[in-house]
Amino acid sequence: MDNDFSGQKAVVTGATRGLGRAISEALLARGGSVIGVYGGNDEAAAEFKASCGSGTAQLTLHKLDVCDYAAVEAFYQQVETSFDTIDILVNNAGIRRDGVLAMMKPEDWQRVIDVNLTGGYVMAKFAVQLMMKQKYGRIVFMTSPMGHLGFAGQANYAASKAGQIGLMKSLSKEVAKRKITVNCVSPGFIQTDFLQDLTESQYKEYKKMVPVKRFGTPEEVADAVLFLAGKSAAYINGSVLEVTGGL
Repeated sequence: MDNDFSGQKAVVTGATRGLGRAISEALLARGGSVIGVYGGNDEAAAEFKASCGSGTAQLTLHKLDVCDYAAVEAFYQQVETSFDTIDILVNNAGIRRDGVLAMMKPEDWQRVIDVNLTGGYVMAKFAVQLMMKQKYGRIVFMTSPMGHLGFAGQANYAASKAGQIGLMKSLSKEVAKRKITVNCVSPGFIQTDFLQDLTESQYKEYKKMVPVKRFGTPEEVADAVLFLAGKSAAYINGSVLEVTGGL
């Protein structure tokens, strides 16, 4: 894996918590500059920035709704003014609003699709335009095994994650000739906020499903993302890298 991201500029969505935080920290530790996007938790963003120490100089945070087209367009205009272009986009922002389909509120269906899928489209669209200026880029979508496994009560989440893979596959073919690669990382059960609402019985049941008999760590997912985001992954395009313990 490439260990040096010095001089490279990365946009990471959902950058201040969970997997996004681990990815941002890993990039900063390897010399990269991170333009971190977060949705609304100002307290978590402030705590994350304070924890970065000397890495703060390489970190810029922006509060942004990734599915607000006009706001994202304005964000990228600001990025272009400040940084000219970017090298890496990690589309990590995601939410869940679980419920069985027959009882699911329309707004819960729509918001999950908007953030997880439409947000990925909007963020990638403007990132590609900047990357094309230098004929180089790495785009990584954070999908999920639920996109092909499906869980009861997660129809909206599963649909959004399956859609991300389709989006990635198509985009990877559109931009490859510009030396821009597009891939997915698909984390399984990882020790983040996403698992906090599990009951004790669910926690034990899900752990039994994993062949390695444990949940993954955010750092293990970050390693996979940085591998695909590195220059040595130039011939990996249109792929899904699973980090699931064999799920």
